Amino acid sequence: MSESLAIELKGITKTFGSIVANKDVNLQVKKSEILAILGGSGKTTLMNMLSGIYFPDEGQIFINGKEVVIKSPKDSFECGIGMVHQHFKLVDVFNATENIVLGVNDGKKFNLKEAEKKVREITDK
Repeated sequence: MSESLAIELKGITKTFGSIVANKDVNLQVKKSEILAILGGSGKTTLMNMLSGIYFPDEGQIFINGKEVVIKSPKDSFECGIGMVHQHFKLVDVFNATENIVLGVNDGKKFNLKEAEKKVREITDK
């Protein structure tokens, strides 16, 4: 594993029932590299695993040379990963408030209860 790698995927596999979306995917992205992934099926599934929407069935993810476990968009965000979806998309496992405040980073400890209160106040108006 090189220190020049921003992202490294090793043996990533994701299935949905009998459908194999990704099988034993290995990918290296160097720091400052711009990369396009072209081809048939599986690209969105792969990116959804990096962004924490899906969790791989097998394999390892390394960010800046360190193995990480990305089980949620919050984990992904903490790794410095953001995703702009091709189509408007909510995070299925998040409630409305969590989707609204997903990218909030004001340098303070985040208070979900306070955010829920603010969202409720706005929606009541």
